[in-house]
Order: sequence, then structure tokens, then C-alpha cells
Amino acid sequence: MAETRLHHEINEQPSVLRRLLSSQRPAVEELARAAKKRGVSHVVIAARGTSDNAGRYAQYLFGAMNGLIVALATPSLFTYYRRAPRFHSSLVLGISQSGRSPDVIAVLAEAKRQGALTAVVTNDRESELAAQGDFVVDLCAGEERAVAATKTYTAELAAMALLSAVLAGDRDMEEALNRLPEAVERALGADEAAAQAARHLQGISYAVVLGRGFNYATAFELALKLEELTYTNTQAYSSADFRHGPLAMVEPGFPAIVVAATGPLLEDLRSIIDTLRGGQASVLCITDDPTTAAQANLALLVPRDVPEWLSPSTLVVPGQLLALHLATVRGHDVDAPRSIRKITETY
Repeated sequence: MAETRLHHEINEQPSVLRRLLSSQRPAVEELARAAKKRGVSHVVIAARGTSDNAGRYAQYLFGAMNGLIVALATPSLFTYYRRAPRFHSSLVLGISQSGRSPDVIAVLAEAKRQGALTAVVTNDRESELAAQGDFVVDLCAGEERAVAATKTYTAELAAMALLSAVLAGDRDMEEALNRLPEAVERALGADEAAAQAARHLQGISYAVVLGRGFNYATAFELALKLEELTYTNTQAYSSADFRHGPLAMVEPGFPAIVVAATGPLLEDLRSIIDTLRGGQASVLCITDDPTTAAQANLALLVPRDVPEWLSPSTLVVPGQLLALHLATVRGHDVDAPRSIRKITETY
């Protein structure tokens, strides 16, 4: 079988990360200097779709590593209600693969009008969104031809991680970030296991994906990939929120995917796996911890090559591969899912 564009782009991710980390540091350093000079205490992120999940990651990342308050923008306030908030000492950050979504552009344009510090993370430096940024970080991903975003997502995560490390001035963070491309390359070794898991899950029509902390974003991104590629009704939850009501859905055979990285939240995630198994759910765990993997019915295990704050870049890879293979065994066109386009312009 010929390699699809999507599979090729999933496999491109280590080289994209190497390009980004080697070429974009000067731009990120300039942005960090400007943020410090202005006394930035808040970050407001405007994004849609996959890029919005990179924003969810940034909420935990900048909060935990840099002590910043991070909010996701509400673009409809700008485009429909015409009631833009005051940005004050915020960094307003637009994240978009294409740089062409009008509502994201509207947020950055208003921030710039107010005199706020603006930055854009995009795969198109010539886009209208890029023109609204005081600083632009290029994703360096090359053309992404498959509709489902993969290499641009992990590039967005890496751009956030690079900015966090530079703002922190932390050498250990820098050294961990330098290991990221190789770690993602090793995570690609889950390909065959993901194909086997896809065959096991072929008949599911719904699923939940649970994550927490830095990998709360991973749960949302994996749910999105399962929805857009496999047409499976998939909901993402924090493992904590899942206990507050949705747990009642669990019944024998209930499909649940748990994303669990080594770190302070691992025991909580192991506990939810036990709870799910107690309700006879069918649990697939994506993890870097062999003991946790052994608790689940199925597991996609990646090497523990990076600390928890970088694990969303490695743990999302088996999820991308799972969605790819599940769509393939169902006979779907993974490069052109139905009803959606590569560039979605929302207002």
C-alpha cells in the first residue's frame, strides 16, 4: 500500500522540530525580551481547531513553568458582539497553521490597535495573521497537504515550549527541549502497535479520551483526530471532570482512552484506569510508564525520553497513528476526510 500524505507528514515531525528549534530561537528570544520589558503578566491566545489545543497546552506550560496567567480568547466577542476586552499588560498570541482564519486575525488586529504586545505562530509568514504580529515564529513545517494537522501541531507545541524555556532562562529546560526531536522519532516506533490497536477498535462508534495537566491538551487533540479521520463520536475530558458525572456512562465494553505521562498526576490517572476497568470498560492507555500500560486492556507505550512538560509532543504521536490506522481499516480517505477542508475560515 502506498504511503498516504498523512502518514508521511506524521513521520516528518522529527525533522520539522529540528528545523524549528534550530532556526526560530532568535525570533523567540526577541519576543521574550519584549515580554519582559513590558512586564507581561498575562497571555491571551487566539486559535481554532488543532491550534486551540496547542493553546490548551500553553495554559499549563506558561502557568507551571513561567508563572503567567493564560486565557484562551473568545473570538466571537470581536467578530459578532463587537465587545473586545481590554488587554492591558497581556501578550496576545495568535496560533494558526494557515494564518487565514478571520476571527483569529480579528483578535490580533484589535490587540494591536490597543497597543498590546502581539505575536504570531504560523506556517505562513506572509499570511494576514502574521502581519498583525510584532513578532512571528515560523513553524518551519513546509506544506501540510493532508487535511488533518499533525506536523504543524507538534511544531506549535515546540514553539510554545521554546518560548517557555527562553522566558524561564532554565538550562535544564533547554537541554530537555534539545532532546525532543529524537524523542518524537522514537515515539514513531508505536506505529505497528497503533495498527494492531486500530484493528481491535474497528467496531467502536463512540469513545472518551481522558488526560490531565499538560496532557489535557493531548486528550482534546486525540479526540479531534478520531472525530475528523474516523468519524467516531469522541469526547475529551479531564480525568477529574470525568468523575463529576460522565463516569455514569461507563458500562461493559465502554471504549476509553487514557493519556498518562510520568509526573505528579500519574497516580490519579492510574486510579481512573482502575475505576474504568472496575466498570468493565475497554481501556487503551497511551503512556510512557510500563506499569501503567500493564493496567490497561491495550497500551501504546513510548520511551520516557522527556520530562512531563514536553510529553504532549511524544504522547500525541501514537494517538495520531491510532487515528490514521483506524480510519484506514474502516476504508476512509485519511488525506481528505468528508465535509472538511484544510483551511477553515471562521468568523
